[in-house]
Amino acid sequence: MFYIATSLKSSSCKCVARINHVIASSFSQDSTSVLKAEYDAVVIGAGHNGLVSAAYLAKSGLRTAVFERRHVIGGAAVTEEMIPGYKFSRASYVLSLLRPQIYKDLELKKHGLKVYVRDPNSYTPVRGSNKSLLMGNDARKNYQSIAQFSVQDAKMYCAFEKHLEKLVSAIEPLLDSQPVNCAKLNSFSIKDKITSVTSLRALVKVGMVGKDFPRLYELITAPASKILDKWFDSEPLKATLASDAVIGAMTSPYFNGSGYVLLHHVMGETEGIKGAWGNPEGGMGAVSNAIAKSALSHGASIFTEKPVAKLVVNSNKKVTGIMLEDGTHVKAKAVLCNPTPRVTYLDLLEKNVLPEEYRKEVDAIDYTSPVTKINVAVNKLPDFTADPNGLDSKPLPHHGCTIHLNSESMAMIHEAYNQAQQGDIPHRPLIEMTIPSSLDPTIAPAGHHVCLLFTQYTPYHLKDGQTWDEKTKKVYADRVFSCIEEYAPGFTDSIVGYDHLSPPDLEKIFGLTGGNIFHGSMSLDQLYFGRPTSSYSDTRCPVEGMYLCGSGAHPVEI
Repeated sequence: MFYIATSLKSSSCKCVARINHVIASSFSQDSTSVLKAEYDAVVIGAGHNGLVSAAYLAKSGLRTAVFERRHVIGGAAVTEEMIPGYKFSRASYVLSLLRPQIYKDLELKKHGLKVYVRDPNSYTPVRGSNKSLLMGNDARKNYQSIAQFSVQDAKMYCAFEKHLEKLVSAIEPLLDSQPVNCAKLNSFSIKDKITSVTSLRALVKVGMVGKDFPRLYELITAPASKILDKWFDSEPLKATLASDAVIGAMTSPYFNGSGYVLLHHVMGETEGIKGAWGNPEGGMGAVSNAIAKSALSHGASIFTEKPVAKLVVNSNKKVTGIMLEDGTHVKAKAVLCNPTPRVTYLDLLEKNVLPEEYRKEVDAIDYTSPVTKINVAVNKLPDFTADPNGLDSKPLPHHGCTIHLNSESMAMIHEAYNQAQQGDIPHRPLIEMTIPSSLDPTIAPAGHHVCLLFTQYTPYHLKDGQTWDEKTKKVYADRVFSCIEEYAPGFTDSIVGYDHLSPPDLEKIFGLTGGNIFHGSMSLDQLYFGRPTSSYSDTRCPVEGMYLCGSGAHPVEI
């Protein structure tokens, strides 16, 4: 879902306070903006996290400029019309994890952001039957839907959600808090001690979950399958929840650590509704555009088609600005880097700047990705056998959901994972389909629709030296469409065209190392203390004047 880390979330805000201390859809930049030779702060990359950073910096009074490699802003949160008349949320495709404080501080509604809340939000049709699982915010309807498969599960589901909500309330402060720096706890610096104590306070709150702490520990470390098997019996329910636990990750619900992402089921918030997910009007690019407009309103400058070649570092190992690929040198007192840690440290810095041991740490970050995104334009609404369309072919409640296909059992998900581990394209890929045009009429011609397919498991490196060439892409797309056909006959014939993004495509187009949507695996060793590395689990970098502001760093508070 491109939660980011993702799915949308900001990992940039704390940088603003630090920088103030240190230095006391295509999108059109205002034509009056002229590239200056020097700024207080420069942001590399106009992804949503970079734009959030720029907006806060500009709001605090700093002269701020953003430099984007592509012709369009937004990074992975972008809307592009790849087929005339059809606007695709080309990478990221649903909204929930963007922190509420950012909505408020940057006045995103004022700057044009409109969100359609999805309720119900999850739909799992069972292949070859007239049964389906439809879930949303209505507890009574959830009960009725789950009871088709298991009355006992229907009774347990509400308690399960409340249990997750309680655990989320315990760990949520960590999302907005700088990771504890254990070395600073023993520092003689009063400033270091104060910073460490502030971070430690959020960590202590986790321990205050009391008697539920063992369950929290189990949820974070155990396989999702173990957690779900304790609560439920019916496979469609368990597999639906398990697909959320592994989404975007090269892992199986049977593996340790996969349980953590179950918390994302209730962690997000849209329009003030906890656990709700939404579709921005105009696609995900509308989120980035609203953030950009906020930044511009405070005086920031945003430049597209301005790729950065390197960071400029002086003899004292301090960043003094950036060099663009066209040779332009832009000076800055601080540089915030929105690309992945690998791109930031290994591509944008000259080799002699970082200590060799730290380069090795960065090189060891896991960017393995299972994701292929296929964006499809169709001339009619998909018609699911389990819940047929009406005579008027107008969208029904399930069309506005995340639609889980090939998710009848956790074993089916695990089998797709195993095939990918052998370098194969799975026979039955895990598919999450969304049809945002069922809620948002602005992104497709009347009567037509946009279907966004987030699929896995597809290895970056295929066996026997195969590559993701056009032939391989077609083989995989046809396999995905054939699977969908089994749930919604007529889907293949309705296709007007599609945009296929394999893991190498996601890397090349959006700068996502390895095609990983989170800027690095969300495994336990790469969270909190270990994000991006155990040496620097922070937005700060080993080089003075340089900061991380992408989802490869742990998100922190303002």
